[in-house]
Amino acid sequence: MGRILITGSSDGLGLLSARALIKQGHSVILHARNEQRARDAREACVGAEACLIADLSDISQTKKMAEEANGLGGFDAVIHNAGIYSGPFRKTKEGWPAIVAVNTVSPYILTSLLRPRPKRFVFVSSGLHNGGDSTCADITWAKRGEAGFRDHQAYADTKLHNILLAAALARKWPSVQSNSLDPGWVPTKMGGASASGDINAAVDTYVMLATGEGAAKGINGKYWFKCLQNWPNKRAEDEAVQQKLLDELERITGVKLPEE
Repeated sequence: MGRILITGSSDGLGLLSARALIKQGHSVILHARNEQRARDAREACVGAEACLIADLSDISQTKKMAEEANGLGGFDAVIHNAGIYSGPFRKTKEGWPAIVAVNTVSPYILTSLLRPRPKRFVFVSSGLHNGGDSTCADITWAKRGEAGFRDHQAYADTKLHNILLAAALARKWPSVQSNSLDPGWVPTKMGGASASGDINAAVDTYVMLATGEGAAKGINGKYWFKCLQNWPNKRAEDEAVQQKLLDELERITGVKLPEE
């Protein structure tokens, strides 16, 4: 059985996937952004091993979470599930939109700092990545500014970033299994009650990629939907675009993705 860390697991798909993994006999470490949500998570998922607390829009808290996670010992898999879908700019201490800090920056930092390196990484993307900006020229909206901020565009950008990160890791760390997925439009707090997607299929895909079993066994650097390989926008498979994103993230965070 494996040991799995799931970010943003106090509710929604993160929580449902945690329950499904625990039911299979895996050990799961939850994550919540504050103490109240951590209490909610522990009550909703009583079989979890632990719950880490960090506001992933804050780089210092994200780095501290990596240290605390390392103190717990190694993980077989990490599911980068935490995300923001919409809302205002919500400026971070660094002056970035919170959606960028949570959706793009935090998975990069956690992936770079976790020791020992997990065997598998799962990046949660979206079909909306097709509208993302592949130039990676202004990922923190520094040039466009708060006045030019559009949450739909920011979300699409970050979901493209998630696929780029998964593919880049698979290429740079061939001994690690790294994949991304589209959960679909499912009825969670983020998706809304009217969402028509299959939430069980989404959870099954999370579990499959986290355990590296089923259709995902031995497969690396791919994009998945309903437990089947899918095809992301071709820009996500461009190694030059992947490297541009890694370079930008290293520049703005001061954190370098280790070599294999």
